[in-house]
Amino acid sequence: MTQNLDLKPLDNILEAKTTTPSDLIPLLQQIQTAYGYLPQQVIAELSKRTNIPANKIFGVITFYEQFHLEPNGKHTIRCCRGTACHVKNGPKMIDAITEVLQIEPGQTTEDMKFTFETVACLGTCFLAPVMMINNDYYGHLNKNKIQSILESYS
Repeated sequence: MTQNLDLKPLDNILEAKTTTPSDLIPLLQQIQTAYGYLPQQVIAELSKRTNIPANKIFGVITFYEQFHLEPNGKHTIRCCRGTACHVKNGPKMIDAITEVLQIEPGQTTEDMKFTFETVACLGTCFLAPVMMINNDYYGHLNKNKIQSILESYS
């Protein structure tokens, strides 16, 4: 079943622009900002209007972790699984987030409040183990600290 989405945000993004395949990543970023994710109907329409093949668009979407084909929660949690975090109990922090939210990495809570992701590195090894919620970093984590941080977003 195809959901009829409002294409006005796409219209505004494409308005008065000549679009080439080299514009694809910035276009997808703008579309994801407008919709919160990249709806299939919008991608099909983007392909039609720009003459960029849909398989090329999906190739870019699935290559870059920043793009999402499903709606995300209000808050995105990114937990580092890099070396520095790993040696400082990072896997236990991933387990703690899973326990508190009752979801696995790559999932979103039923209430659409949190999406939980693990990432290769957050680039803040001095804070290990570390996670981000939206654009905020939280470091030197332990299970109690994670519980408290997540409760502060409720």
